[in-house]
Amino acid sequence: MISTVEVHGHRGARGLRPENTLPGFSHALDLGVDAVELDVGLSSDGTVVLNHDQTLLPRNLTDTGPAQPDDPAFPYVGKPIRELTLAQLRTVDAGAGAGIPTLAEACTLLASTEVALSVELKTDPEWTDEEVALFTAAVADVLRSHGVTGRARLLAFDWRVLTEAADHYPDLGRVALIERKTLVADTAWLAGLSPADPVAAALAIGATALSPEHAITTPDLVDAAHALALPVIVWTVNDYEDMTRFIKYGVDAIVTDYPDRLQSILAATPTP
Repeated sequence: MISTVEVHGHRGARGLRPENTLPGFSHALDLGVDAVELDVGLSSDGTVVLNHDQTLLPRNLTDTGPAQPDDPAFPYVGKPIRELTLAQLRTVDAGAGAGIPTLAEACTLLASTEVALSVELKTDPEWTDEEVALFTAAVADVLRSHGVTGRARLLAFDWRVLTEAADHYPDLGRVALIERKTLVADTAWLAGLSPADPVAAALAIGATALSPEHAITTPDLVDAAHALALPVIVWTVNDYEDMTRFIKYGVDAIVTDYPDRLQSILAATPTP
């Protein structure tokens, strides 16, 4: 029997194909993932685009040339996404010749499938409330226009995104991301809530799931979330032994760069 733990492809299938790209998502689909996790930002001209960081980093991005001759903003790698137009972002190679896609393009690719969309909005506490609201609205609009709201969820470390979604886009799932750096005293990440009990805080903020960093995911945390009917989506787990351990903990989903590894374990894991 196959385990009921869901397989979430991290940035598509990051360990196997360029992250946050259409080819990467296609490969994740071929591997049979239950959800595709992706990261989004907002260009200077208001288009929701895919990239893990708020700034274009040379780690996995390469300039191929200016969008127009003598563009004073070129080179683009190293600059914040919010300072670049879609035309400028289109010139950047995201790996193996794949470009930076828009969220609309990712939705078009995934719309005909049954795969869920886990869309992480890349903001931080330095953003104003108005900027968070504008960004959340732009993402929600793309998801709605492509008819995928029923199987889409918004992920955020900055929990103001979750409050905005709960207030204005309740048809979208809301996943509370947590990690060690966002659970410190006087944290600015949790929309004013205390990090002392992150499970209770996630429920209070209107989250529909809790997504903890693997290093802080314990059986007690999983049990506490389940006691409040919050599914647990642990990230990012790439080691076979760790995958097996979290399955035993009873997590609901595992985010991984290597969906093929997790699939092989699940195929041999009895349903609890």
